[in-house]
Amino acid sequence: MIRRGRSSVRQGWSPSCGLALAMLLAAPIVPPVAAGASTTSALTASSLTAPLSVAVAPMQAKKRKTKRPTKKAPPKKRSKRVASAASRRSRAPVVPVLRYTTPRGATALTADLAALLGSRTRNGAWGAMVVSITRGDTLFARGADDKLVPASTMKLFTAAIALEKLGAEHVFSTDVLRDGTVDGSGTLKGNLVLRGDGDPSLSPRFVRGGPSAPMMLLAQFTAGAGIRRVTGNLIADASAFESRRIPEGWLTRYAGAGYAAPFSALSLNENIVIVGVAPGKSGGAAQVFLEPATRGLTLTNTVRTVSGSGTRISARRIGDDRVVVSGTIGARAGTARYQLVVGDPVTFTAGAFKAALESAGVTVDGETRVGRTPDNATLLTRLPSPPLARLVSAMNRESINHYAEMLYRNAARGPEKKVVGSAETAGATLRTFLTKQVKLPGDAVSATDGSGLSVLDRVTPRSLVQLLDHSHRAPWGSAFHASLPVAGESELLRNRMRATPAQGNLHAKTGTTNDVIGLAGYVTAENGEILAFAFLYNGKDRWHARETIDAMGPTMAAFSRE
Repeated sequence: MIRRGRSSVRQGWSPSCGLALAMLLAAPIVPPVAAGASTTSALTASSLTAPLSVAVAPMQAKKRKTKRPTKKAPPKKRSKRVASAASRRSRAPVVPVLRYTTPRGATALTADLAALLGSRTRNGAWGAMVVSITRGDTLFARGADDKLVPASTMKLFTAAIALEKLGAEHVFSTDVLRDGTVDGSGTLKGNLVLRGDGDPSLSPRFVRGGPSAPMMLLAQFTAGAGIRRVTGNLIADASAFESRRIPEGWLTRYAGAGYAAPFSALSLNENIVIVGVAPGKSGGAAQVFLEPATRGLTLTNTVRTVSGSGTRISARRIGDDRVVVSGTIGARAGTARYQLVVGDPVTFTAGAFKAALESAGVTVDGETRVGRTPDNATLLTRLPSPPLARLVSAMNRESINHYAEMLYRNAARGPEKKVVGSAETAGATLRTFLTKQVKLPGDAVSATDGSGLSVLDRVTPRSLVQLLDHSHRAPWGSAFHASLPVAGESELLRNRMRATPAQGNLHAKTGTTNDVIGLAGYVTAENGEILAFAFLYNGKDRWHARETIDAMGPTMAAFSRE
């Protein structure tokens, strides 16, 4: 339920970056060390931090006039000493900034990363590994075979398996078919079928024109194919995926959050509905609408228009098919928008298609039902997706869980589409890929979803690094590389590792939950070597863990064998 005020419509899972930005802006840049010199000859955890000096201007106390001098110390001196002591007691301790280093030689890099890893976090478990893809040697390993919760670094496995099984140019297709004949007046004597193909891109991220645009396009294409009336039903076919909408291991507290919306082979607007509220005449009912417009949800509006410009609105979903909006909105207020997660993606999407058909002048006499496409149905039109490489890029750069779950199951279906996309079939497909092609042990990765939101997922840092190594050499490696955020420049790494050797260099996938901080990807060392790395932290001290990772990233970038 959403109460009061306006909300910007945002989906996806993204970490807070404010603390890291403040630390990065305050961090001094370590000058380069002369070639051949080692930074670790006397390196300790304390040498990785720089004290912060604060200049405090003294406050001048005004002189007090006294009638008679006394032998006692002047009050101002006592108050000054007390104030000074109180200031010392209340002053926050100086926290040094964690700095990166410029190691020369593999031994120096190993020692520096070890010192960084142990210098800040106060609890929790670390797993880390750094390998030179160029030379093939391991430069650092700590808990490399420990099984840890990956959070969104799990999306690296999803990206790899989708690109491996489908190819970077693969396109999904949402189809409209007819089951019956069409006469000269444009009347379809039979059913109209909307068939989902697990396309995650049916949203404003890729289709311009707002949340209704994908279904409006399909409706216009249908009308363009000569359909004016349907005597039968509108059939929604989402049989490409399993019927389960929420993966195992997603916590109940995620329910209702945009980053944990349910999914289906027939999904629209990442299964988020926007509730818009606009003022009407003062004292009368407000105007309430849904984006996209859909016949799959019943809207109940009790919002009243009052004087002024304030809003006090509650928008909530009841069951899978009702939206109730109540409260007040000021007559001078603008349109307020709220987002709700839908309960049943299939009926929501089919209802949006039916509303779009009505707007395009196509009437459906029958009901909207969930079913399968008849074998003898004839294709009328389709709406293709962007190439898979672009979808993978959106998934990784913005860490969109909805995309990950859809692509994970699509990888199991493969290009032949003979298998139902489910967590079980996707997990089996991933295990086969990892053991036979990446050469990992069968128990190195345990996946119950494709996004990493499940608390049951487990991976080892070594499995991430070996996946990165394999992906670097794969035919689709360029698409995989391009999908990753860039340190200091793009998406979830925009405000991290700025003004360091990692900026514009390090490409990696983040992973963030309340108990996980992770980063895995590639960085080019100063001498041109490409390093694959994985850092995973499981614990409560995640802010210090992120600071540690943000020092290790530029340390790798500044590394040289010289």
